[in-house]
Amino acid sequence: MTSAELLGKFPSLKILVVGDLMLDHYIWGDVHRISPEAPVPVVQAMRETHTAGGAANVALNLASLGLGVSVCGSLGEDEAGEKLCRLLEEKGIDAQGCFKIDGLSTMVKTRVVVRTQQLCRIDREAARSAYGIDAVAGSGELLEKLIAGCDAMILSDYAKGVITQELMDRCFALAAQHGKLLAVDPKPARMLKFQRAGLMTPNRHEALELAGIPEPSLGEEYPLEAVCRNIHAKYSPELLVVTLGADGMVVSKEGKVIEVLQTSAREVFDVSGAGDTVIATLTCALAAGASPVDAAKFANLAAGVVVSKVGTATVSPDEIKQAAMKADIS
Repeated sequence: MTSAELLGKFPSLKILVVGDLMLDHYIWGDVHRISPEAPVPVVQAMRETHTAGGAANVALNLASLGLGVSVCGSLGEDEAGEKLCRLLEEKGIDAQGCFKIDGLSTMVKTRVVVRTQQLCRIDREAARSAYGIDAVAGSGELLEKLIAGCDAMILSDYAKGVITQELMDRCFALAAQHGKLLAVDPKPARMLKFQRAGLMTPNRHEALELAGIPEPSLGEEYPLEAVCRNIHAKYSPELLVVTLGADGMVVSKEGKVIEVLQTSAREVFDVSGAGDTVIATLTCALAAGASPVDAAKFANLAAGVVVSKVGTATVSPDEIKQAAMKADIS
């Protein structure tokens, strides 16, 4: 299925995103001198911007491609939470599953960017172990309603505590009950059980952890075959896509490598949020009926566009069409 055909199917689809919602805050500036107080650069701030981060960025990526999107997660009763809700609603994203909890601070990542280089990142977050969606009164019926009304769902785990084992079990059960594709962006450190997902999208380091294989030494080849074999043996995903950064991505089924795709990125300025773009575009392509390889090719194009931008970014249908033309693929 071509990129154009996929894009034409997206407006009729709806995807549910469940996970850690964040607000990404950027301070853009320039440096002309070193501070007299300490050996650090003095940043002359020029402007500030905000965008959706974490699971909210997955939702934003889907909305930018014309899909209907719903999100579930927890926010604080604070200015950052209000701003994030406005950002989502401005893009037509259904935010009724964004539960605002008194006493909880909305997660904010502040990045200081000098010209096109990130100088530092400041994180504001609180432990969320007690604030998973399953801990929010009345969320059970809403979650089932949202899953029943979507074509696929994504669990976007940033290891901040929203995705608990209880919530994951519930989502897997409801997805199976309603016959929905369920995609997981896993964090191995959480040690959650998520067998038989429709799609898993770990990066190269996460894939090694999931497979129980140590990081290869400098100069050693990445143990791709063993990684895919071990992950399938432990988790049995219907489809496994491992993102390898500058080395592209790998598509695996039943523990076997079926396709290796070279990266389509021409220039890499910022990899922030690239994983969000990959799971978003893979999921919507599969939900639209694409084959695993065609879905991965589509996601590879989208990721190539996003990493060429500075900051957390999304990709538009026109940008994907242009990328496909440059890559000489449909």
